Amino acid sequence: MSKIKTVLIFLLLTGVLYAQEQKPAFWNDIQAFKKQDSVSFPPKGEILFVGSSSFTMWKDVQDYFLAHIIINRGFGGSSLTDVIRYANDIILPYQPRQIVIYCGENDLAASDTVNAQIVFHRFKKLFELIRIHYPKAEVSYVSMKPSPSRSHLMPKMAEANLMVQDFLKKERKTSFIDVYHSMLKSDGKPMEDIFLEDKLHMNKKGYAIWQKIIEPYLKNK
Repeated sequence: MSKIKTVLIFLLLTGVLYAQEQKPAFWNDIQAFKKQDSVSFPPKGEILFVGSSSFTMWKDVQDYFLAHIIINRGFGGSSLTDVIRYANDIILPYQPRQIVIYCGENDLAASDTVNAQIVFHRFKKLFELIRIHYPKAEVSYVSMKPSPSRSHLMPKMAEANLMVQDFLKKERKTSFIDVYHSMLKSDGKPMEDIFLEDKLHMNKKGYAIWQKIIEPYLKNK
């Protein structure tokens, strides 16, 4: 093999590897959703859950809400900016009657420079995007949860939760679902027995609390 061919092959392989490395964050998660949809596309007009790992790890979410069909498109570690980036892939294809959002926690955890106001404006941008495409869909926001590993972020979470809640009160076909206060002990600190060992993600006891609070907000056809 000539030196020129060797160099060309090397450059080609390097380019392929570089292209793979340059894939945007969560690209593989989104491709997995697309593959899943290609095998069995969810029915239209159902309830869509979108957001971060608290939804991702709720693998048996359908078992908690037997009266509804739940489409779970949470992808772990995502922020509101990620959900906005992939809205064309994880929201718009499904034509849901209701969109339930859990996101914002990772925005705050990503940087000390991210405050409640920034999280609120990101949520508002997502909300407006949804409204453009689905003006009649119910949009529900599940409040950011308090967790032992992120207790230092609780003041920011509480502030952002309140801002989202106040905003949604003024918008039609919306609901704010407060799970935050039901996950606190009498001393105002997060319950510990409802979390996994990482003190961030919930166990079945935590999801049972969520199920009880969220279910009354889910819309029937």
